[in-house]
Amino acid sequence: MTGENNIKSEYMHYYGAMNSINTLADQLATPIIWLDDQQCIVDCNLALSSWLAVGKRRLQGQPIEFIDLETPRLKELCLRSMQLQSRIQAQRLHICFAGQQEHFADAIIVREEQGCRIEWHPRAEFEGADPAFALPAALSFALKGLAHELRNPLAGLKGAAQLLQKKLHDQPQSHALLQLIEKEVVRLTVLIDQFMNPEPPKAHQALNIHSVLETVRQLADAEAGWAVKIERDYDPSLPDVFGDADRLTQAILNLVRNALQSGASTVTLRSRADHQVKIAEKLYRLAIRLEIADNGRGVPEHLQEQIFLPLVSGRDEGTGLGLPLALQIAREHHGSLSFRSRPSHTVFTILLPIEEEMS
Repeated sequence: MTGENNIKSEYMHYYGAMNSINTLADQLATPIIWLDDQQCIVDCNLALSSWLAVGKRRLQGQPIEFIDLETPRLKELCLRSMQLQSRIQAQRLHICFAGQQEHFADAIIVREEQGCRIEWHPRAEFEGADPAFALPAALSFALKGLAHELRNPLAGLKGAAQLLQKKLHDQPQSHALLQLIEKEVVRLTVLIDQFMNPEPPKAHQALNIHSVLETVRQLADAEAGWAVKIERDYDPSLPDVFGDADRLTQAILNLVRNALQSGASTVTLRSRADHQVKIAEKLYRLAIRLEIADNGRGVPEHLQEQIFLPLVSGRDEGTGLGLPLALQIAREHHGSLSFRSRPSHTVFTILLPIEEEMS
């Protein structure tokens, strides 16, 4: 009985200490998880629970490979930390809980008296190099020339759409489509004028992000036709975001067009709320997460680190300008653009902060 009492005493001491530690850890913004010697999850703090969108109790007792999408990489790193009695740093680990949203993070694995502790430092997926420093003056000059050449055909398209509207006034469906074409021509003309004669950015105004997504959906439907299904998966409870509706429409439309050009048969526009989001080294209480998911060919592996650079494209006929522009627009809104991709499953994610930075 004495041996059993000693074991029970040690158990109570260990988990009593864990409860005390966790009370403090729950006040931290850094996601933390604790493992026992068998590499099963003992506990986690509130930041990790929020980050993975799962309750603590669902994680407790699960083996670490339960959240590791690169099994057995994380397990091997934890085992090495325990064997060497040392601290190990790992970069770009790929984790996910029960098929929910996938995450990338750097991790610090620390050996403890029993098991180990993992501190997670979330990072964007494949952010790539910054296009703001990758576009030389000569290319900028060439793009302005191209923009100038686009003005005449856009004016012709607008005139043709107006003439067709007069001839097809008794066909409501065709009339609505022509109105959409005319609206898009006007928007593109404004964008070209802004590019040719840059002005200070427009003041951001409160807008419903689903109105932007619906505009994109209508345009994508008109472009793709019956061969592609454009699905909606919106969170109707999301608050308004401050932004430029035209610029956000352009960014999201570029991402949808990429999906269409990759051979996708289904494209999903998704909106969600994210809590305690880190964007460009700043932590925000709340952000809108927009996902453009498709089942196309995916981003070629050899291009994934450069895909946001100008003139980088996976298609021979591609310009390589759509993604850099989308990234620039996301940053204009203090947000981020990232992606994850494999064949038949690609997701581009825009994060837009809607609550003040946490101190």
